[in-house]
Amino acid sequence: MDEYSRFVDWDKMDVTVQSQDAKELTCTEFQELKQLARQGYWAKNHSLRAKVYHKLISNIPCRTVTPDANVYRDIVVKIVGKRNSSSLPLPEFVDNSLVPTYCLNAEGIGAVRKIILCIANQFPDISFCPALPSVIALLLHYSKDEAECFEQVCRILACNDPSKRLIDQTFLAFESSCMTFGDLVNKYCQAAHKLMVAVSEDVLEVYSDWQRWLFGELPMVYIARVFDVFLVEGYKVLYRVALALLKFFHKVRAGQPMESDSIQQDIRAFVRDIAKSVSPERLLEKAFAIRLFSRKEIQLLQMANEKALQQKGITVKQKRQNVHLAVHAENFKSEIVSVKEMRDIWSWIPERFALCQPLLLFTTLEHGCSLSRFYSHSEGHEPTLLLIRTTAKEVCGAYLSTDWSERRRGGNKLSFFGTGECFVFRLQPEVERYEWVIIKHPELATAGSEPENHAPPASSTLSSGSVPSDPSDRLSPFLSARHFNLPSKTASMFMAGSSECIIIGGGDGQALYLDADLNHGRTSHCNTFNNQPLCSESFQISVLEVWGFRD
Repeated sequence: MDEYSRFVDWDKMDVTVQSQDAKELTCTEFQELKQLARQGYWAKNHSLRAKVYHKLISNIPCRTVTPDANVYRDIVVKIVGKRNSSSLPLPEFVDNSLVPTYCLNAEGIGAVRKIILCIANQFPDISFCPALPSVIALLLHYSKDEAECFEQVCRILACNDPSKRLIDQTFLAFESSCMTFGDLVNKYCQAAHKLMVAVSEDVLEVYSDWQRWLFGELPMVYIARVFDVFLVEGYKVLYRVALALLKFFHKVRAGQPMESDSIQQDIRAFVRDIAKSVSPERLLEKAFAIRLFSRKEIQLLQMANEKALQQKGITVKQKRQNVHLAVHAENFKSEIVSVKEMRDIWSWIPERFALCQPLLLFTTLEHGCSLSRFYSHSEGHEPTLLLIRTTAKEVCGAYLSTDWSERRRGGNKLSFFGTGECFVFRLQPEVERYEWVIIKHPELATAGSEPENHAPPASSTLSSGSVPSDPSDRLSPFLSARHFNLPSKTASMFMAGSSECIIIGGGDGQALYLDADLNHGRTSHCNTFNNQPLCSESFQISVLEVWGFRD
């Protein structure tokens, strides 16, 4: 049909959605390109999409020496020889990934394997890249020959712009992206996350499939639309679409019995058959309706997850997959929560800390009801987990992102600190997690306020002050923590402590007050937790525990 049809099996393609109207793309401004990509401007014209892909990929900044089409022509015969291309063994770094056919003809299917082997020859530093077969199969649709496809894939792999993340090429990068996706699910798909926790022993194992949903299971017409936007906007698009897939899965399958013994298999099957329930346009619409963190914030979160993996020595793929479940029944003992309840809590905390094991730092049963001892045992640990059981058998608590020693920054004045990663929760009488209001409504936050200058607890901690004109330069309170090496002026308001009391909350008021004797507490139901009761308005503490995170 056109010069880019060599590898396409048109009998398998839905040609009714293809338009042969002559179109050109003349714009070069990022915002206009972004809009056109999201709208699918070149999606219905095969030749135009090919030309757009070539233009976008040729503009990717690459290493000085990046293999091109001529290199492929020089090496392909030496590497492949006379072997049947359809039976060529794949390198280990593709991790037994699916090699999608994407309506390719027999020549195209064989070409995928040949190109993978030549890339392995030219990129010895690639150690883990399961998305590669899918990317090659897709780009063959829009290439005149194998050499041209090889060159385009090499440019994507050789991108040297530190601010532009494209395809993961090491297990460390891949695994940290899975952890980052888990963090994002925890924030933006709470209903789906709750289902994953209920039906899976290892939530991270489920989320480790997120790239496979896109680069493997998603039908050709869908991944092509995603790739259109990905080449313009970058890696963040992949997170958006994967989150949208999970939201749709939960919506369509909610209340239905699982179709297999594995939630992973169910999600894969749903994504494969997504055309039955969701159009490509609806999928992208859902993806871009998610108010995701900025690219800068996601990059910081990814770096923090990589650092956590490196500290654990998890830099190459290991046979033991269950690195996520650190709460072992034989090593865990609490007077407040069971192992199962602790695992539920563990599923809510940021992935980089879920790699750690719980470590009991303080308990009123052993250390007494002294606030000074509470501080002395808790300081030096970041983050911490607070658990409370009341005399009425209510169980509640809080995940606290910041070291309690930060309270001294305000001198004798009660000042707030902590980040939007903090949250409070209730386990008894029923399980509920309460997000901080600024996480769900980031437009309410003022990023430039100094925590030391906030009004006393009775006053509102929100204001409508001015914010930087460029939203990409404004970090939400989610990442305002010392372990991200950010300035203190971006810190937020969740925790406060003095010699007289502890306050945990934020937004328009405080949610949880603990008196100095650690015997009595009270709650304030406010917009911070959407007017939902955490526990009794006034309560007596039966047991209080503080847990840290041990490597």
